[in-house]
Amino acid sequence: MAIRKGNREQMELMPLSIEQYVAEDAPVRAYDAFVEALDLEALGIAIDPNKEGNPSYDPKAMLKLLVYGYSYGVRSSRKLEREAHYNLSFIWLMGGLKPDHKTIAEFRRRHKEALKKALGQCVRMCLKLDLIAGNVLFVDGSKIRANASIKNTWTMEKCQEVLKRVDKRIEAVIAEAEAADEEEAGLPSLVERNKEFGNAQALKKRVEAIMAELRESEKPSINTVDKECARTNSVHGTHAGYNAQVVVDESKGLLVSCDVVNANNDLGQFSLQIERAQAELDKTCQIAVADSGYADINDLAKIDKKGIQVIVPTQMAASGRKVGEFDKRNFRYNAEGNYYICPEGKVLRYSGLTRKRKGKIYEIRNREDCLACRHFGECTSSKKGRKVMRLDEEELRERLEREYALPQNQAIYRERQQKAEPVFGHIKSNLGVNRFLLRGVEGVRAEMAILSLCFNLRRMITLLGVRKLIEKLGQRLSMIALDAASHCSIAVRTCASVSHMGKSKRPFVISPTLKRSYDTV
Repeated sequence: MAIRKGNREQMELMPLSIEQYVAEDAPVRAYDAFVEALDLEALGIAIDPNKEGNPSYDPKAMLKLLVYGYSYGVRSSRKLEREAHYNLSFIWLMGGLKPDHKTIAEFRRRHKEALKKALGQCVRMCLKLDLIAGNVLFVDGSKIRANASIKNTWTMEKCQEVLKRVDKRIEAVIAEAEAADEEEAGLPSLVERNKEFGNAQALKKRVEAIMAELRESEKPSINTVDKECARTNSVHGTHAGYNAQVVVDESKGLLVSCDVVNANNDLGQFSLQIERAQAELDKTCQIAVADSGYADINDLAKIDKKGIQVIVPTQMAASGRKVGEFDKRNFRYNAEGNYYICPEGKVLRYSGLTRKRKGKIYEIRNREDCLACRHFGECTSSKKGRKVMRLDEEELRERLEREYALPQNQAIYRERQQKAEPVFGHIKSNLGVNRFLLRGVEGVRAEMAILSLCFNLRRMITLLGVRKLIEKLGQRLSMIALDAASHCSIAVRTCASVSHMGKSKRPFVISPTLKRSYDTV
């Protein structure tokens, strides 16, 4: 069989420009067109070509590098620097610019807010392209490791244990030093003991400082490397991390908003994330959906009171377990008398509020009724008798459970798995994101915004194709240029009218920014 072999000495006619190396339908052209369509001034990125000093890299080129790199799993500044030197698509995207890793890292650090706002501009583009409807929103969350080790996470219990060991070691070192003083032969080892004693004292001061910080912040734990991350539990174990939140639109599965919180679970996040998404859309959704991890009834009530249909199953409904014979749901509640009646006909009366004051406690007044009951041991094994807790939003919980069981709502909930869960599947599996690179809540929020933006761009390319997406984005650029030109012409006419009235003899000078916009059109 014939074998094809390469020849590095073969002379060829190479293209005359970088432009000819990239195909017209290459995905990199869509990323280039998208960043060109962004309003950098609205993002908070200032461009001043007349600024004195060493020329800086074009902010649009730097933003293109970050967005395109993240879209293909290249996130570290050193890897991005390498791609700008050797990867043809990156070379084309940057127009031959080759920033070093320090410049890339500094740009990302200084423009965290701009990176978060870029997702909002992408959402508004999708609204104009009819890719986002905003009627049904899905909320989902996933835990991602922080750029810190769990070994650097300290709790009050861990501090106390370390202090005990340090105190014992200090006592042992002092005892050894005293014994060495009695023997002249032990003098050479005194230096090592002094060093060990100093290390123990330094560790003690450090632990005491951590304990003081824990008391002041009232946090259950603090990580000394990234103080804003949380101790999170997942299927992969316990680690220092963050809880990433996304809101996905039902229409095409595009992201509407994203957030990162330092919490170990999703309770209390539902209303916050839905409100953030509605602020981005500038409209109220009709249906909000999430899994049972968000089933905090007091939090769900905030969205329900706004007239939005909530589809969030309780833990029991999600698990599919049948209601037990002596479950609270089989106790009848009398609203007028404010009491419960158990399956055996005994009355449970109001006895007080719960500790967090989010519900009421009902219990048997005569405990002998429970002790003598034939179901004692099954219904309750407490010698004080059966107790039942009624939430303040108990009626809402019961209604949401009934609505969740409806066939049409079950269909919507199943769709959540198809639209919301693939987001984190793409980020973690396709892009290989197993931890954040930046530290602090603001840093990881900016990084999560880039990842969310990358997901939307990949999805837009899939829906429209590279050529059509570039065409749509080009139309947006034309509208921006026309708008800038209209502002420029208004300024010229205003100046002419003022000069004609004789109020000013000085010639009108157009600002460089307006002149460039005018010349472009």
